[in-house]
Amino acid sequence: QVQLVESGGGLVQPGGSLRLSCAASGSIFSGYTMHWYRQAPGKQRELVATITSGGITNYADSVKGRFTISRDNGKNTVYLQMNSLRPEDTAVYYCKAENVRTGYYWGQGTQVTVSS
Repeated sequence: QVQLVESGGGLVQPGGSLRLSCAASGSIFSGYTMHWYRQAPGKQRELVATITSGGITNYADSVKGRFTISRDNGKNTVYLQMNSLRPEDTAVYYCKAENVRTGYYWGQGTQVTVSS
């Protein structure tokens, strides 16, 4: 069982930056692949970024070069650094922990709003 709590969302102007955090508890964090997803109003949830237990990262084309996913296994936390934010980045951002043996878990989400 894994519990995930996201934080760091808020209101930011276009071109600004935010760093999201997702704190995990309840299991061996280092063994999980971690993802960040987002869901805008009226749209399907989409995968934004992934980091494996070995530190390999992958990004959606829409955020490449602007967003960076990282993890600190000592703190059981995954981060999403978001730079050069655009209005179209507005969404609820969710983290997801995934392990082939134990399944997957979602956090409750944090709202990111990019607006002037």
